[in-house]
Amino acid sequence: MINSFKGFGFQPFLEKALNKIHFTEPTEIQKRLIPVIMNNQSVVGQSQTGSGKTHTFLLPIINSIDLSDQSVQAVITTPSRELAYQIYDAAKQLIKQGDQPLMVHNYVGGTDKQRQIEKLHHHQPQIVIGTPGRILDLVRSNDLDIHNAHYMVVDEADMTLDLGFLKDVDAIASTLPKDLQMLVFSATIPAKLKPFLRKYMQNPIIEVVENKTVISPTVDNWLLSTKGRDRNGIIYKLLTMGQPYLALIFTNTKTRADELTDYLRAQGLKVAKIHGDIPPRQRKRVMREVQNLEYQFVVATDLAARGIDIEGISHVINDDLPDDLEFFIHRVGRTGRNGMSGIAITLYTPNDDAKISELEQMGVKFKPKVFKDGEIVDSYDRDRRQKRKVKKEQLDVNLIGLVKKERKKRKPGYKNKIKRAIKRKEQQDRKISRRQNKRGE
Repeated sequence: MINSFKGFGFQPFLEKALNKIHFTEPTEIQKRLIPVIMNNQSVVGQSQTGSGKTHTFLLPIINSIDLSDQSVQAVITTPSRELAYQIYDAAKQLIKQGDQPLMVHNYVGGTDKQRQIEKLHHHQPQIVIGTPGRILDLVRSNDLDIHNAHYMVVDEADMTLDLGFLKDVDAIASTLPKDLQMLVFSATIPAKLKPFLRKYMQNPIIEVVENKTVISPTVDNWLLSTKGRDRNGIIYKLLTMGQPYLALIFTNTKTRADELTDYLRAQGLKVAKIHGDIPPRQRKRVMREVQNLEYQFVVATDLAARGIDIEGISHVINDDLPDDLEFFIHRVGRTGRNGMSGIAITLYTPNDDAKISELEQMGVKFKPKVFKDGEIVDSYDRDRRQKRKVKKEQLDVNLIGLVKKERKKRKPGYKNKIKRAIKRKEQQDRKISRRQNKRGE
């Protein structure tokens, strides 16, 4: 398996671009799938957020573009505008070192469609990136000509399905040539996605990259109880006591994002806000300002969980646990990237115990914390009472009665009396066990 980007044999301008962004060793999914894609095979790549999926498809596609052909050669769809901008920015980084121009355009909803149409009448891009709805609109109006494209990428396919965009992606794919090379990337492969895959892919190479750990080992994953405390006040303290480099606070709803942002701004903090009700142009501007580190604090809904890819996020705060626990992984995956350290803090109440238990079963490990004297200190396991209860139930029924009786009497030496009773009971159990074993011999 290739362990260096140099081993893939990319064109010199791409190697120069990779050096410029300090990419030296490919990730696991890049090692497995880049050679396969370069060998003209369709692929399905399943791996978690932050595993390097974007460059897994961008590098071989850009490497193979025929610069003398001024038609569309690759179509890349993604379910959110933020993700489209992220892929577009990554593509621009890679083509920057080329001697000849390579045309890459980004088409998403909420942008000036008429201006895009006018530009398309002058020239077609060689690589198309965008959201399914806008790309399909431009194809159906015959302004964007993709009928000769060789590549189609469906990025974040599970999210595309969840948001109801798979029908548009299907319509786009149906206009492409039969010898299409399709590249599908996703964190999960739901059953409802499989008919689409069977329709457009014959014997694809399927690679599932399991994360060695659900959360990066460089992330401190804290669980902080908010029982009986003001959640807004706790978040304000967390943001001001640790001086985070860049903190991302996730809320479950747009209403809660608005409420929390207003509260934090009223305390004098400069806070950016990103959610679906913010107009596209404003959202794009805010994202650019966040990228430029004009904000230290960002409040966002899960819409942005897979679309925010910013170097140096030091803190992620979960204002609440998401209903879809996969989003917890995406949220926390925004910090601790590329070997950097990070802190993820999840606020919870006893009502969240079932979700916490489910995350623990998924392999997520928490460090219980609590506020004490204005500082965050280690706490006990949230389920310590339950553990005590289980331990107590393991005692013999007669011994439980003795414990209650002796505690009630409170005579001197009652604890020793209970210990002796437990010891005698254990001796009797061992004798009975030995007799039963002898009978069975």
